[in-house]
Amino acid sequence: MEILKTLGLFTVTALAEIIGCYLPYLYLKGGKPFWLLFPAAVSLVIFVWLLTLHPQAAGRVYAAYGGVYICVALMWLWAVDAIRPAMTDWIGVSICLIGVIVIMYGRQLDRYL
Repeated sequence: MEILKTLGLFTVTALAEIIGCYLPYLYLKGGKPFWLLFPAAVSLVIFVWLLTLHPQAAGRVYAAYGGVYICVALMWLWAVDAIRPAMTDWIGVSICLIGVIVIMYGRQLDRYL
Protein backbone atom coordinates (compact mmCIF):
# COMPACT_ATOMS: atom_id res chain seq x y z
CA MET A 1 0.00 0.00 0.00
CA GLU A 2 2.89 2.35 0.79
CA ILE A 3 4.22 1.88 -2.76
CA LEU A 4 0.88 2.89 -4.28
CA LYS A 5 0.66 5.93 -2.02
CA THR A 6 4.18 7.02 -2.99
CA LEU A 7 3.55 6.45 -6.71
CA GLY A 8 0.31 8.43 -6.44
CA LEU A 9 2.12 11.33 -4.78
CA PHE A 10 4.83 11.19 -7.45
CA THR A 11 2.16 11.21 -10.17
CA VAL A 12 0.38 14.28 -8.78
CA THR A 13 3.77 15.99 -8.36
CA ALA A 14 4.69 15.23 -11.98
CA LEU A 15 1.36 16.55 -13.25
CA ALA A 16 1.86 19.80 -11.34
CA GLU A 17 5.31 20.19 -12.89
CA ILE A 18 4.19 19.34 -16.42
CA ILE A 19 1.23 21.73 -16.27
CA GLY A 20 3.47 24.43 -14.83
CA CYS A 21 5.80 24.06 -17.79
CA TYR A 22 3.24 23.31 -20.52
CA LEU A 23 1.19 26.48 -20.02
CA PRO A 24 4.15 28.85 -20.56
CA TYR A 25 5.07 26.74 -23.59
CA LEU A 26 1.59 27.37 -25.00
CA TYR A 27 2.02 31.09 -24.39
CA LEU A 28 5.54 31.30 -25.85
CA LYS A 29 5.25 28.87 -28.76
CA GLY A 30 1.52 28.56 -29.36
CA GLY A 31 0.45 32.18 -29.26
CA LYS A 32 -1.94 31.54 -26.37
CA PRO A 33 -2.97 34.32 -23.96
CA PHE A 34 -0.61 35.83 -21.39
CA TRP A 35 -2.91 34.95 -18.48
CA LEU A 36 -1.87 31.27 -18.83
CA LEU A 37 1.32 32.24 -17.00
CA PHE A 38 -0.65 32.74 -13.77
CA PRO A 39 -2.03 29.19 -13.43
CA ALA A 40 1.41 27.98 -14.54
CA ALA A 41 3.02 29.79 -11.61
CA VAL A 42 0.43 28.37 -9.20
CA SER A 43 1.03 24.88 -10.58
CA LEU A 44 4.79 25.22 -10.03
CA VAL A 45 4.26 26.43 -6.46
CA ILE A 46 2.07 23.36 -5.86
CA PHE A 47 4.79 21.20 -7.44
CA VAL A 48 7.41 22.51 -5.00
CA TRP A 49 5.07 22.05 -2.04
CA LEU A 50 4.29 18.48 -3.12
CA LEU A 51 8.00 17.69 -3.18
CA THR A 52 8.11 18.45 0.54
CA LEU A 53 5.51 15.75 1.24
CA HIS A 54 7.65 12.86 0.00
CA PRO A 55 8.79 10.48 2.75
CA GLN A 56 12.44 9.85 1.83
CA ALA A 57 15.62 11.92 1.74
CA ALA A 58 15.57 14.62 -0.94
CA GLY A 59 18.20 13.02 -3.20
CA ARG A 60 16.43 9.68 -3.21
CA VAL A 61 13.07 11.36 -3.81
CA TYR A 62 14.38 13.34 -6.79
CA ALA A 63 15.99 10.26 -8.31
CA ALA A 64 12.85 8.15 -7.97
CA TYR A 65 10.58 11.03 -8.98
CA GLY A 66 12.43 11.27 -12.28
CA GLY A 67 11.23 7.77 -13.21
CA VAL A 68 7.62 8.60 -12.44
CA TYR A 69 7.94 11.91 -14.29
CA ILE A 70 8.97 10.00 -17.41
CA CYS A 71 5.86 7.85 -17.12
CA VAL A 72 3.53 10.82 -16.62
CA ALA A 73 5.18 12.71 -19.49
CA LEU A 74 4.50 9.75 -21.76
CA MET A 75 0.86 9.73 -20.68
CA TRP A 76 0.73 13.47 -21.37
CA LEU A 77 2.13 12.84 -24.85
CA TRP A 78 -0.73 10.44 -25.49
CA ALA A 79 -3.58 12.34 -23.81
CA VAL A 80 -2.73 15.96 -24.65
CA ASP A 81 -0.51 15.84 -27.72
CA ALA A 82 -2.46 12.89 -29.22
CA ILE A 83 0.73 10.96 -30.02
CA ARG A 84 0.48 7.28 -29.22
CA PRO A 85 3.61 5.97 -27.48
CA ALA A 86 5.57 3.22 -29.21
CA MET A 87 6.23 -0.19 -27.68
CA THR A 88 9.78 0.91 -26.88
CA ASP A 89 8.34 3.86 -24.94
CA TRP A 90 6.33 1.45 -22.78
CA ILE A 91 9.38 -0.76 -22.25
CA GLY A 92 11.42 2.26 -21.21
CA VAL A 93 8.72 3.44 -18.80
CA SER A 94 8.53 -0.05 -17.28
CA ILE A 95 12.27 -0.04 -16.69
CA CYS A 96 12.02 3.42 -15.10
CA LEU A 97 9.20 2.38 -12.77
CA ILE A 98 11.13 -0.70 -11.67
CA GLY A 99 14.02 1.66 -10.96
CA VAL A 100 11.72 3.87 -8.87
CA ILE A 101 10.73 0.91 -6.70
CA VAL A 102 14.35 -0.18 -6.30
CA ILE A 103 15.46 3.34 -5.33
CA MET A 104 12.62 4.01 -2.92
CA TYR A 105 12.30 0.59 -1.31
CA GLY A 106 15.57 -1.22 -2.09
CA ARG A 107 17.00 -0.59 1.35
CA GLN A 108 14.00 -2.35 2.87
CA LEU A 109 14.41 -5.27 0.48
CA ASP A 110 18.10 -5.72 1.41
CA ARG A 111 17.16 -7.89 4.36
CA TYR A 112 15.45 -10.40 2.07
CA LEU A 113 18.30 -10.70 -0.44
